[in-house]
Amino acid sequence: MPLSPAGASPTGRSRPTRCLLLLAIAISLTACGTNPPDGHPAGRASQGSAPAGNSQDPGVSSAPGQASPAADWPLFRGDPRASGVASVDLPQELNLLWTFTDENGGFESTAAIVDGVIYIGSTDGQFFAVNLADGKKRWVLPTSSSFTASAAVRNGLVYVGDTDGHFHCIEAATGKPRWDFEAEGEIDSSANFQGNQVLFGSQDTHLYCLDANSGKLRWKFESPDQVRCFPTVIDQRGFVAGCDGHLHVVDLRQGKEIGEVDILAPTGCAPAILNQTIFVGTEGNQFFAIALPPADGAVPRKPRSPAPSGVTAATAPSAIGGKVLWSYCDAKHGAAFRSSAAVTPQAAIVGSRDKQVHAFDPATGKPLWSFCTKGRVDSSPVVVGRRVFVGSADGRLYAIDLRSGKPLWRFEAGGAIIGSPAVAGRRLVIGNDAGNLYCFGHR
Repeated sequence: MPLSPAGASPTGRSRPTRCLLLLAIAISLTACGTNPPDGHPAGRASQGSAPAGNSQDPGVSSAPGQASPAADWPLFRGDPRASGVASVDLPQELNLLWTFTDENGGFESTAAIVDGVIYIGSTDGQFFAVNLADGKKRWVLPTSSSFTASAAVRNGLVYVGDTDGHFHCIEAATGKPRWDFEAEGEIDSSANFQGNQVLFGSQDTHLYCLDANSGKLRWKFESPDQVRCFPTVIDQRGFVAGCDGHLHVVDLRQGKEIGEVDILAPTGCAPAILNQTIFVGTEGNQFFAIALPPADGAVPRKPRSPAPSGVTAATAPSAIGGKVLWSYCDAKHGAAFRSSAAVTPQAAIVGSRDKQVHAFDPATGKPLWSFCTKGRVDSSPVVVGRRVFVGSADGRLYAIDLRSGKPLWRFEAGGAIIGSPAVAGRRLVIGNDAGNLYCFGHR
């Protein structure tokens, strides 16, 4: 079976020095097991016998573009805290409802879904609006660039950056450009909001804050290295995990750093926040749980020593804000984390380039289970009720039981899945690098 039992011990027991060697390899961020049963032809689903969800209701059906009564998915990880948790359930039985194809490009980003419309960019420079109900194109905005960042949608406007460093504001209803801001480097960072401001990072080392209506620059925060992650937001604070190997805490009122935490290696993953804990993985093969810094206090800046293989509890759960609570590193078999975590009170779930999806106890870091795929897992998991949905470079979309890690269902998409699921209107949308955008729900 492609999993370890719940509560299994970590597989790595190697010496701490192995993590140091891996960190040296990870200085440059290029994009910052047992196998499952035999596959099915591309575009086919395999249904497990385990219970798949909480609801038996059929999927929501609506006229093309009609707003759904269910919650939207307006940001890369669903919400400003990057939790990766859907606020609505999915049908127990998922069927492929439609496929939208871009014949000249691929989908490496995650869809945004608002008011029954999907917004997503392609690697061939086209940005699409597609009906959630039937997969029909509403409009397309062609550009001369490429899109790897996910869009953010609010108040009838769509915000997205491209690989040429242009940050676009587009009218959601028409696809007409509203304004354009030019950064000095590629934009891989998906946007987030704080008040009437829109935030995003760039490979030019800056976190930008723009007026969401006019595109006017409010301020920019300079990091020592590239900013590729989704900037997580809580109240007046932004959390940016950078390619300089630090988690930066930024006062969003004025763009000033108020603290940082050494995470030992570069990363482009979004910091995911659950209650008073921040979760983030790095290119150094480590996954961290960090105590949320106090709203008015500075963060300890003293670097930590690298963690040995397995879980290291750096402090007690009552640790002061900004300090590492625990970290996980499998120095023998581990690989970089380019997947952003999904966090619930039951588990913190994250994909890895070791071809596995890992689940940890959020409080202690104890490994709960691991699920093996046949490819790197750069896709970020999404929790929907009792299920975890995640894609893999092996071309499959998986549904995994949240508690046990057992496989429930999979779909053979063919092309590698780098983007992450988006869930809205009791439907799940995900794309692959072959240019196919899939929608699943109840038929």
